[in-house]
Amino acid sequence: MNILLILISVLLNCAAQLCIRKGMLLVGEVGMSGLVHNIGGMLMNLWLWAAMFCYAVSILMWMAVLSKVEVSFAYPFLSIGYVVAAVVGYYFFGESLTLTRIMGILVICIGVYLISRS
Repeated sequence: MNILLILISVLLNCAAQLCIRKGMLLVGEVGMSGLVHNIGGMLMNLWLWAAMFCYAVSILMWMAVLSKVEVSFAYPFLSIGYVVAAVVGYYFFGESLTLTRIMGILVICIGVYLISRS
């Protein structure tokens, strides 16, 4: 059950990142100097609100996780979010998924597997 809570929290965190990416693709490129200029568009963007909701639920779930398991066990599972984000980014946002990234993803998966067995 603990691993399920960990995975849900991690996937919600990843979903938040993906919602931010989608929302900012709609808002457009924003630098630090243009942040104030674009704040209205960001506040009206439903994707960014969805991201904040996902983050909030993820944090609540993560608190439940850390009340039950050691942080040294749970924290490496956040790496799964990198894998999911890379795959979703490739298929839905047309981002590159090079051989080097794929190899990195495999290393992450092996590491998470080994930690989950401990």
